[in-house]
Amino acid sequence: MNEKPDKLIDKKGIRTDGRKADELRSVKLQVGVLSHADGSAYIEHGKNKILAAAFGPREVHPKHLMQADRMVLKVRYHMAPFSVQERKSPAPSRREVELSKVIKESLEPALFLELYPRTGVDVFIEVLQADGGTRCAAITAAALAIADAGVPMRDLVVGCAAGKIDDTVVLDLYDAEDKLGAADLPVAYMPSLNAITLLQMDGSLEPAEFEKAVGMAIEGCKKIYEMQKEALKTKYMVVKEVEE
Repeated sequence: MNEKPDKLIDKKGIRTDGRKADELRSVKLQVGVLSHADGSAYIEHGKNKILAAAFGPREVHPKHLMQADRMVLKVRYHMAPFSVQERKSPAPSRREVELSKVIKESLEPALFLELYPRTGVDVFIEVLQADGGTRCAAITAAALAIADAGVPMRDLVVGCAAGKIDDTVVLDLYDAEDKLGAADLPVAYMPSLNAITLLQMDGSLEPAEFEKAVGMAIEGCKKIYEMQKEALKTKYMVVKEVEE
């Protein structure tokens, strides 16, 4: 078992994992990793490792969920039993059901749902390793998978969190900070449209701290957004080179 640190951030403003208050964890993105999916993406955000696969637009199953005037987006967020330190039950937990709904609602504003009535897009998210902030990393990967599937989008959606540890507002909390800190504020954002599609908060912040945390999370989203675009370009540049 890992020992809990006495302080999450020192007097010099350095956190227990060596980052400054406004510093992101390392992010690695890859698009088109699954050959049997219409679109797919893989993200390593800090120690988080998450796969996302998108299928559609296609026929809706079960059929009673079909909508005559719009596409139906379905999202399943699932954590593998080995993704956390203590083995997790493979059965869907209440948290996973809730996060599936949260991620779905974060992604819907980016999609032209009205263009594909009576069809559905299914997104499957599998957390292979978790270390805090999985909902944000899952949103980032899911948006890339949908884009890779060729589904028209207003913009990519990117997720990043901010929060408060030891009276300091910080960016991109990892697991220990999430559990021991005073607040966690996940944000999903469409940078080109300057639109927030998710804003949640666990814990408490003063109004000024809240504004600072939202601003930090948005800046984090903008940095990851550039990585998303680069990941898409990298895949299609490879495809172009193969064709030539």
